[in-house]
Amino acid sequence: MGKNVYIAEKPSVAREFAKALKEEFKNGDGFMESSQSVVTWCVGHLVTMSYPEVYDPALKSWKLETLPFLPKEYRYEVIDNVKKQFEIVKKLLNRTDVERIYVCTDSGREGEYIYRLVDRMANVPADKDRRRVWIDSQTEEEVLRGIREAKPLSEYDNLSDAAYLRAKEDYLMGINFSRVLTLKYGQTVAGYLHLTKRGAISVGRVMTCVLGMVVRREREIRSFVKTPFYRILGAFGIDNGKIEGEWRAVNGSKYYESPLLYKENGFKKREDAEQCIAYIGQSGPEAVISALEKKTEKKNPPLLFNLAELQNECSRRFKISPDQTLNIVQELYEKKLVTYPRTDARVLSTAVAKEITKNLGGLAKNPDYLQYVKDVKSFGLFEKIANTKYTDDKKITDHYAIIPTGQGLEALNSVSPTAKGVYDRIVRRFLAIFYPAAEYQKVAITLEAGTESFFANFKVLSKPGYLTLYGNEENDEEERKSTASKPSKGKDSEKDGAEEDKPEAQKEEVLDAGMFEKVSALRKGMRLPINGMEIKEGETKPPKRYNSGSLILAMENAGQLIEDEELRAQIKGSGIGTSATRAEILNKLVKIGYLNLNKKTQIVTPMKMGEMVYEIVEASVRSLLNAELTASWEKGLTGVAEGNISEQEYMQKLEGYVSKWTNGVKALSNQDYLLARFRTLEPFYK
Repeated sequence: MGKNVYIAEKPSVAREFAKALKEEFKNGDGFMESSQSVVTWCVGHLVTMSYPEVYDPALKSWKLETLPFLPKEYRYEVIDNVKKQFEIVKKLLNRTDVERIYVCTDSGREGEYIYRLVDRMANVPADKDRRRVWIDSQTEEEVLRGIREAKPLSEYDNLSDAAYLRAKEDYLMGINFSRVLTLKYGQTVAGYLHLTKRGAISVGRVMTCVLGMVVRREREIRSFVKTPFYRILGAFGIDNGKIEGEWRAVNGSKYYESPLLYKENGFKKREDAEQCIAYIGQSGPEAVISALEKKTEKKNPPLLFNLAELQNECSRRFKISPDQTLNIVQELYEKKLVTYPRTDARVLSTAVAKEITKNLGGLAKNPDYLQYVKDVKSFGLFEKIANTKYTDDKKITDHYAIIPTGQGLEALNSVSPTAKGVYDRIVRRFLAIFYPAAEYQKVAITLEAGTESFFANFKVLSKPGYLTLYGNEENDEEERKSTASKPSKGKDSEKDGAEEDKPEAQKEEVLDAGMFEKVSALRKGMRLPINGMEIKEGETKPPKRYNSGSLILAMENAGQLIEDEELRAQIKGSGIGTSATRAEILNKLVKIGYLNLNKKTQIVTPMKMGEMVYEIVEASVRSLLNAELTASWEKGLTGVAEGNISEQEYMQKLEGYVSKWTNGVKALSNQDYLLARFRTLEPFYK
């Protein structure tokens, strides 16, 4: 009987497979071997696409007449610094005593691409049995399940096609657009910046769109003009205490729809607010409660983490970059602590939901979570989790959400304090879905003083529910996920970020139980003494700059940036880049000097060169800046992976796009216009 070869993406993963197989392995050079099996590994990518000069030495020199470059047959080559490992893998895959190959690279498009390139370059016989291992964690149980249920590699051919197309797309756009823009405008940039040689202009399908998002946000901030406004707050006495209400010019008010107002809850000038206070004072020393509404509001636990949500959380909480978060969660995955990190899903699969007691049982062995697991067991909600919004097979493509495995807890002692913090966030988000909703008791009061009205909103946390897991974080970002993950759709959508700017965003005052009881005792028709009125000055606020986490979320939710409703619906669920590549894209933009990432705050801003490239692209290949185009390419790749779009159809569209825009740039003559645009940037980069 022949041997099985197991090929993983990294040496560390290969070792986990060897452990799970429980065979007597001996270490070789670049592999491990037993009497039954051989375990080997790549070291990330072993093979890459060849540069144009490999096709024709003349293409090493960049010339406009050689563009667009659209090869008929794509060429690939082994990466120089990993040639030794490639030769080892090639020899193992082609050994005559090897009967079956188990492909154990990461379970996703990129992992598929890594192996397929190796298989191609190693010339593995077509009739050799290849099986695809698809796992969600590196626990022994999951590894063995993956091997046991491995499907023929051919069942993943559509995914492989999408992987090849993604690489070709990035290659064609990067090679053609970077070359044509550098040839056309590199000298202009060099002359403007007083450089000794032509400036290289680097663009790409995803990175240029992300650059555009950051530049546009920065320009919104620059052009924003603050508007001051003046609110009136009234203090009303109740039972040895007081409550505060905000004046608004509602229907019936003397100031209803007055041009003196800034929105309905403030005046443009302080003197008008002062006159309003004087007018209210004429109605007497008391206000009457004209309306009082009591209600109970439930707040359900948030959905589980996918990679983008986790990167946003860690950027905000730990001030670490998306790339650092990915490295940490990858380490936790390799130590068997959490499930596969490169996922876009925020729900469980039905199969996992049915076995969830294993994860909970494992967490109970950690004293930090024992009591929480006991609570979960007492609530009994875990038994029905498969029938809730937290389980949905339709919302899962490759992998379900990031959750703790309940295993590998001893490995927590070997990770950094930050990694422990990241693990803790994952665990608490996971446990939260088995807790009941938090409940707030709320009271909304309207008080009338003559023709004018004051509004007050109060709440008290009556049942903490899942917020028990977060201690004093009940008003923390866990509660604000629904807004944090939505990028602005237009120029004005975040300009009213100040709560003073939006009457409907008036804060609900959180009261202690005693004070809330006094407020709850109030009744419609009661009269309360007016203890005083004050003017509170505020001003509108510009949009917030992206931080590294919110930028990752904006990339994931790129469809929301699209104003055209029909197109937005068409690409719903598509984003810019993938969970596996977004951090890398941001890193590259920082590395080449187009964006600045403040390591302390994680705030992202454009660099001067980045804005200059933005101007160049907007004046030449403007479509590269469009979120809808970038997201639609990604949706197309998903269509190929799902078998809905053919490889030929996609490639035809891609080559047509590259050819059209490359030739379009060659015909332009707009350097003087760009120099003028560059000069407008100077005040911001002194």
